[in-house]
Amino acid sequence: MNKTFKIYAVIFAIILAVIALLEINKKEVTDWRKNFETSRKSPFGLYIFDHEAKFLFKDKLRKISENPYDYYENSDEKPHNIFVLESELDYESWTKIMDEVTKGSDAMIINQHIPKDISDSIGFYTSNFSYSESNVLKLTDKKFSNSFVKIDKFPGGRGFTFIKPEIEILGKIISEGSEDQAGFIKAKFGKGHFYVHSEPLFLTNYYLMKRENVHYAQDVFSYLPDRETLWFSDKKSEKSQFFMRFIFSNPALKYAWWLLLGGMLLFIFFNAKRKQRIVPVIDPLKNSSVDFVKSIGNLYMQEGDFHEMMAKKAQYFLHKVRIDLLIDTQNLDDEFAKKLQLKTGRSEDKINEAIILIRKAQDPYASVMKEDLLRMNELLDEILK
Repeated sequence: MNKTFKIYAVIFAIILAVIALLEINKKEVTDWRKNFETSRKSPFGLYIFDHEAKFLFKDKLRKISENPYDYYENSDEKPHNIFVLESELDYESWTKIMDEVTKGSDAMIINQHIPKDISDSIGFYTSNFSYSESNVLKLTDKKFSNSFVKIDKFPGGRGFTFIKPEIEILGKIISEGSEDQAGFIKAKFGKGHFYVHSEPLFLTNYYLMKRENVHYAQDVFSYLPDRETLWFSDKKSEKSQFFMRFIFSNPALKYAWWLLLGGMLLFIFFNAKRKQRIVPVIDPLKNSSVDFVKSIGNLYMQEGDFHEMMAKKAQYFLHKVRIDLLIDTQNLDDEFAKKLQLKTGRSEDKINEAIILIRKAQDPYASVMKEDLLRMNELLDEILK
């Protein structure tokens, strides 16, 4: 086990210990947001209502995923019940609902906020009338005298402040320090009716957990005729299709997932330094020319062909003179000797002696000895040194 791996293991163990301590000491946090979502089990979700709705509507409830405008544009329904619960519908959808109510349908609207143009057309107006920490919802009909709900957690405090004389008040909101306010009304509209409730909290999980509050919900919906009810909702009740939903829905798995990601990030961070690769040792290319020349020289020496070696040396020397000193070597006369002496700075005697030996090397019939080769090689090297 190398040192780096040990460091990672220690860091990972420390993180695990910290998370374990946090998990042990963690207190359950309650989500008190008013989400009104049928899939939520939080206090102000609609999970219980969604499962009990069939019972409340006597198995005649049908959920509609489209908005009312799109739905009624493509269908021709006979008179029915319409149910809207805390949904943000567009103006065209509200208009379609009003058209259906005019034809003989009944609409149960449980919303805190309804467009003013719509509420004015029906005959009421909503506003905040109470900021009390608790309100009581109570029905006005004597046969429902024991039907009420105490809203003691974040009540909306909204009621109907302007109501046309022909509108019937079915329920009131009783608030300490304020006058009773209408909270549930019935309005005749064409051949049908609007039933409007200003406080949707009584249908949330927190309040339906209490058995006595269920009776209030039953009594509210009892005003609707016994026929099919269409529930229009912009809240998506279907389960999320996100592939991580199961992990995120389980706290332990969720922490494990984040721990895994954190560990991967730490691993990447500590390995971000560029590791130097081993640079292979490459031997420099050998200059084989020298070895080749030595081999050729040894061959000539073994053969005793001193004349050929002198000729090669002379040929190489004259080539260098032409290239480096820019002296014509066609005629090895006095003029050549003078130019070579001037450019090399060597004595005239050595220049003349070298020229004599070069001519001897160029003469194929000349008799050459080893001493001639050695002397010419010495002179030519000295001249071009």
